[in-house]
Amino acid sequence: MDQKLQDKLDKRIKEGTLRSLSSFEDFSDFYSNDYLGFSKIKVENSAIKKYGSTGSRLISGSSIESFEAELFLANHFNSESALIFNSGYDANLGFFSSVPQKGDTVFYDELIHASIRDGIRLSFAKNRSFKHNDLNDLECKLKISESVNYVVVESLYSMDGDISPLIDLANLCVKYNAFFIVDEAHSSGVFGENGTGLVSELGLESFVFARVVTFGKAYGSHGACILCKENLKKYLINFSRSFIYTTALPPETFARIKYIVNHSEIDQRRIKLKEVIAYFRNSIRNVKSISDNNSPIQLIRIGDVGKTKLISIMLQKNKIAVKPIFSPTVPLGNEGLRICLHSFNTKTEIDLLVYELNKLEF
Repeated sequence: MDQKLQDKLDKRIKEGTLRSLSSFEDFSDFYSNDYLGFSKIKVENSAIKKYGSTGSRLISGSSIESFEAELFLANHFNSESALIFNSGYDANLGFFSSVPQKGDTVFYDELIHASIRDGIRLSFAKNRSFKHNDLNDLECKLKISESVNYVVVESLYSMDGDISPLIDLANLCVKYNAFFIVDEAHSSGVFGENGTGLVSELGLESFVFARVVTFGKAYGSHGACILCKENLKKYLINFSRSFIYTTALPPETFARIKYIVNHSEIDQRRIKLKEVIAYFRNSIRNVKSISDNNSPIQLIRIGDVGKTKLISIMLQKNKIAVKPIFSPTVPLGNEGLRICLHSFNTKTEIDLLVYELNKLEF
């Protein structure tokens, strides 16, 4: 391996931020995105006989199940159309690398997900970040922009667990004639009636140019979709490279997406999740989460790599699965514990987690 690559690895090792793979079987789950526990649900009465997709969607990968799922998702999320991608990463990469054109400008929240940053990097458009959830900073930049403008945010931020001011952002986009894109990866399934997300809960569907919904988090499945107008869907089918040049999801995954999104227990599990979040928030004393009160993601900021790592190891020794979050996933100095709460977490599990956290001095 080239020495430059080894040097980068050595730097991570020295800083204590080297990533590695791990599995936490039989641990209390406070680390996964399976907020509603749907990853453990089987599709009932499945009659699917074909388990491979055999090609891209434009060749042989489209199936009855794929068309049925997209039609269902459009109706469920109150959108004109839906286009399913293999993952949220693929959806964001495909959208931002193909839709904003040369001379256009993409304005993105400084804490936006890496998949959006990578998609923007592949685009010929200009790009500018704005301070996290800072409407004044965004408006100052929109005021002086003379191009076609796109504004992209996450409705629920994946690391800090805080919520975007969507209503004010939508109004700002109307004022400056900007296309508004919302990544609902962590809010879909959790917020809104029947889990339709924060955009739907706030009645903002008509203000949003495109919504990204993923199925590997609260829905416990795989894949993602872009909710949009029919003409934008046609554009993506023709120009989004991460859609065109990849093997499609298998028919059973399309069927599972439809089954889980439409599951009869979704609101019941959402209510249970809210109770779990409230119980956790009311139990912690010596530590403070910076996240929204209603978020399944609760970040405890520590700000030190060594201390964050030691605390996570201590929790894991007690069979509590919590992952530490380091730079570059978060900005340097913002290291912390990302605690994910679920509808299936018991009070006993939460009590043990809180007991261990309350013993600590941060």
